[in-house]
Amino acid sequence: MEFEALCGIDVGIDEGEFVAVVGPSGSGKSTLMNILGCLDNPTEGSYHLAGEDVSAMTEAQLAEVRNRRIGFVFQQFNLLASLPAWRNVELPLVYAGVPRSERRDRALRALERVGLGDRVDNRPGELSGGQQQRVAVARALVTEPALILADEPTGNLDSRSTADVLGLLDELHATGRTIVLITHEHDVAARAGRRLTIRDGQVSA
Repeated sequence: MEFEALCGIDVGIDEGEFVAVVGPSGSGKSTLMNILGCLDNPTEGSYHLAGEDVSAMTEAQLAEVRNRRIGFVFQQFNLLASLPAWRNVELPLVYAGVPRSERRDRALRALERVGLGDRVDNRPGELSGGQQQRVAVARALVTEPALILADEPTGNLDSRSTADVLGLLDELHATGRTIVLITHEHDVAARAGRRLTIRDGQVSA
């Protein structure tokens, strides 16, 4: 039996926008996120990123696009427990083939940028939830991507840590980055400049 996670979606996001995508569980938010992040391909239609049709790319080409152009921030942090913060942050640079000495320098700068310059050698288990999410934001930033995709980034955080992470997203947006924030929390979505509501696989402005 076929199931349509998304149906007839026609959405454009301008460079430098801060857009929130809201909707109930099972509405299609994560599927849309996966397509925007080149993690899934649409079964019909096309997806253009920075003017390029990425829906027709090979897996290798998609991996390169993800690494060069997109930074991901997830609800579950997705940090490696055995590695210190700076090693977690440098991982996208490892995949990109960046030399080791440059990787460390860039990872340290990214952690400084999110206010964790004094925690670079701490492992995830030694950090609070909010600090772990800031490590995840630093990891998303380290490749200097134009697009940041944040999937429920505050879902596991208390109110103070939520404010910290949203403040970081505001700062990134102010530098010209495009931010797409997936959330079911309307007060979080209110930080964005535009809101898209998704329900039963369809989007309304």
